[in-house]
Amino acid sequence: MKKSLFKEKYSIFSLTISKREVPYEGIDEIIRYFRKQILEHPVARFLYVFDHYRHTQGIKGGKIMSRIRQAKNINLCFGKKLESPEVLAVCPRSIGICDTGEEFVISFMEASNFVANKAMESWGLELKTCCLNSSE
Repeated sequence: MKKSLFKEKYSIFSLTISKREVPYEGIDEIIRYFRKQILEHPVARFLYVFDHYRHTQGIKGGKIMSRIRQAKNINLCFGKKLESPEVLAVCPRSIGICDTGEEFVISFMEASNFVANKAMESWGLELKTCCLNSSE
């Protein structure tokens, strides 16, 4: 998992995984993997999946990098407190999953919530070692 600044402003974590390294053939399998992790977490709540590729493709003049085959976000919330109205600006969380043909790229913006950040980071790193149960 690599931490970097995106557009010199946003602290993000990203992980690039060769398709040869994982038992997943497509983005939807990875979405199911993350959804399972979210549903098993004591605080996290699954919200929805957003098909970013389809959205961008449907916009007149929308541009998609040529190597991107699919791109979806799984959206979730780790919130246990609403300490101020401003917390809504950074919640809920989103994990991006991109298929570039040869690789999957997993990314998310750094969370101020340590537990949320560690959970998302560990879920990404576990992708290489977890196997997906076909009944999920």
